[in-house]
Amino acid sequence: MNILIADDHELFLQGLNLVLQTHFKDVTITKAKDYNELFEALKKDTFQLVITDLAMPGANSMDALSKMHQILKDTPIIVISAVFDREIVQKTIEIGVSGYIPKSSPNELMLSAINLVLAGGVYIPKELLDDTTNDNELNQGIQSLKDVSLLSDITSKEKRLTPRQIDVIKGIAKGLPNKLIAYELGLTEGTVKVHMTVILKTLGVTNRTAAVMEAVKRGYISKNEAGL
Repeated sequence: MNILIADDHELFLQGLNLVLQTHFKDVTITKAKDYNELFEALKKDTFQLVITDLAMPGANSMDALSKMHQILKDTPIIVISAVFDREIVQKTIEIGVSGYIPKSSPNELMLSAINLVLAGGVYIPKELLDDTTNDNELNQGIQSLKDVSLLSDITSKEKRLTPRQIDVIKGIAKGLPNKLIAYELGLTEGTVKVHMTVILKTLGVTNRTAAVMEAVKRGYISKNEAGL
């Protein structure tokens, strides 16, 4: 397995490299110290996992994550960062990141989160999910993320859509845009985007139409609900 790791702090980069080399067998680690080196590495090789710091020289972090997601398509991206902000976490998941791990996490938790992502899941730190804030809209969005943050040893085949994600699929089957789905379900549009990201990963598809067809195939919604 090829893994690309990126961090502008040499000590953390080497430490992460050691942890991964110790945990995974037959793994090849490529290291990058900034976004420029990261994108150069992506041009030269194919990776099964990318683990990157958020704030690094060479690019705006959100722009870089968006570009990575476009290049990598089905390759999971994990952010490991000292930045501990609920809104930033939600933005990264909306972009398509599969995990957000605080740098302060112990090695065991970090490896569990990485294994979850490799199994097709999405990891969001519990501390961010349980925190409270006076921002009701952000609270609503983060609360819904609890449905998609599962820290356990599961495989993609064992993963199932949550009731809320099935509601989202039904809205998609009606041809509704995210904004109207959010209105009907009492969610924020950002939360619907997060659920959509996880739905695609869980069903193993790449677009909304395929998600609806796969949801019918798996019995989440009826042919009638899908308009078939």
